[in-house]
Amino acid sequence: MMKCIVTAGPTFESLDDVRRLTNFSTGRLGSCLADYLQERMPEARIYLLRGLASTFQAAGTLEVQSFSTPSDLLEKLRSLATDQPCAIFHAAAVNDFGFGKIYEKREDGSLEELHSGKFSSRNQRPLLAELVPTPKILPQLRELFPKGFIVGWKYEVEGTLPELLAKARRQLEESRSDLCVMNGPAYGLGFGLLSPDSPESFSKVENMEALFEALREKASKYFCP
Repeated sequence: MMKCIVTAGPTFESLDDVRRLTNFSTGRLGSCLADYLQERMPEARIYLLRGLASTFQAAGTLEVQSFSTPSDLLEKLRSLATDQPCAIFHAAAVNDFGFGKIYEKREDGSLEELHSGKFSSRNQRPLLAELVPTPKILPQLRELFPKGFIVGWKYEVEGTLPELLAKARRQLEESRSDLCVMNGPAYGLGFGLLSPDSPESFSKVENMEALFEALREKASKYFCP
């Protein structure tokens, strides 16, 4: 049976026991993609890995696993690792940064490192938090799924389309993935699909349903060339 894995929604990193750093992802695109694949590919087994903070819930009957932090998501993916052909659609919005050390700024300008289950705001002094880059998940998927058809996303808020294309090409090369979905304000309306086979050009799809069908067709051809 074909295995398709879809990641959806946001990860988060804890500042303390009650506060988090996350993003605005709702999980809608990935959840709807999993539903679409479930309906259009009945021969496949669909796994949806969805962020705990997702506000959008999939409607279909799916095998759903929840994740919290980027490391938790990576562990969920490792548990599904296989050397058999499969498809992975990595649409989750993974935090680029986590928290490092937390400091309190004293009146004389000096910094004191803090440790607490809940940082207090009563003293009204500024807190400074280090933001530490988190390991990228997409480049690790090829080792987990050596025969997988791997799709990544490149969402950019700023920049020109040529700049976005350059980033998408770099993602394909560094992650050894099979397809990059480009979207966001830097791309404009709809989605762009870029593959290593034709890195100088990309195909355009106008809306989310057209994107889902294009991804389904490419995954089906991968399983049944």
